[in-house]
Amino acid sequence: MTQSLFQPIQIGAVTLRNRVLMSALTRNRALPTNVPNDLMVEYYRQRADSAGLIVSEGILICQQGTEWPHAPGIWNKQQINGWKNITDAIHEAGSQCFAQIWHLGRASHPDAPEQIASGQPVYAPSAIPARGGKFRFLPGVPGYVTPTEIDNPMRLVALHKQAAINAKEAGFDGIEVHGAGGYLIHQFLDSGSNIRTDSWGGSFENRSRFGLEVLRVVIDVWGADRVGIKLDPTGGYNDMGMPLEETLETYNYFIAQVDQLGLAYIAIQRYSEFNDPIIEGKRRAVQHDVVAAYSHLIKKSTLLSNGNFTPEEAAEYVSEGKISGVFWGRLWISHPDLAKRIRYGKPVETPVDMQTVYGNMDGMTLDDQRVGYTDYPFAENEA
Repeated sequence: MTQSLFQPIQIGAVTLRNRVLMSALTRNRALPTNVPNDLMVEYYRQRADSAGLIVSEGILICQQGTEWPHAPGIWNKQQINGWKNITDAIHEAGSQCFAQIWHLGRASHPDAPEQIASGQPVYAPSAIPARGGKFRFLPGVPGYVTPTEIDNPMRLVALHKQAAINAKEAGFDGIEVHGAGGYLIHQFLDSGSNIRTDSWGGSFENRSRFGLEVLRVVIDVWGADRVGIKLDPTGGYNDMGMPLEETLETYNYFIAQVDQLGLAYIAIQRYSEFNDPIIEGKRRAVQHDVVAAYSHLIKKSTLLSNGNFTPEEAAEYVSEGKISGVFWGRLWISHPDLAKRIRYGKPVETPVDMQTVYGNMDGMTLDDQRVGYTDYPFAENEA
């Protein structure tokens, strides 16, 4: 029933052994600061045993005051070395790995210790705060605040290029540019968070410019056939979303332009209520069928998707040629052997402990952080 998910696939320059893919998952375990550690090696190794492709959790391209104080970075040598231990483990297990490079834009807080240490303000396309946010480690548990409009966005583009260079040194097989989640590239695309009147804002062509510039500099480092991008046209999370007509207009243009670059893949996230907050009494996202709306635009890249697929639905989409592979997120959290479970018809019903998704708040040692991270069970007699 799920056989189509276990046919090898070529995405750009990379051959994957199956189409059961692991999406980027913030897990907040890079204690004490932003350096990948041995516990993270174990976590990735467990999942690399069966995943066709692993996309790393979002990797900070520079020091930023995120809601997750133990999110990993890739701006210094110690971090690069830490990621090299992880990529080596993934390769030894027979899988491939792309680094998701991440700038949060307005979704950081100026009072967060990491932001203070950076010596930089919280930059965004425009000085418009997002509604939401919950910085649990700051007094009063504040939400998002008004960011600083970046004077020259090419300064932030350059940070993405350096992160791509560092990811190559760390042994990754490619890069996933984070263009979703209400983070920096998404903020430039959306007319609600980007009200600039220069060449970086206004028209959908101008709002698309930042994401395209980031892709071009990353391609300069890796080649287009080792670069992917994740997009979420429905929005919702982090107070994103335009009226449907404007959403379709913007993403039809942006995706068509991205596809002309001939990327390894374009991953389009389907609507998920989990990522759609209620703001002022109503859901924030702009719901529409993203595969139906945008798949016809993708001719030179591989189309992948994610967003609450069941294994059977994923196999059907692949069999019918709608998409070429499927990313899962939460199922990989609680099923470290997810691809094997799907292949051999084992249950995928282990619940996710939401209290430990972003770290075990009851303890600050690495051993404490194993809870809800590397201690989920494997299926018995998988083969």
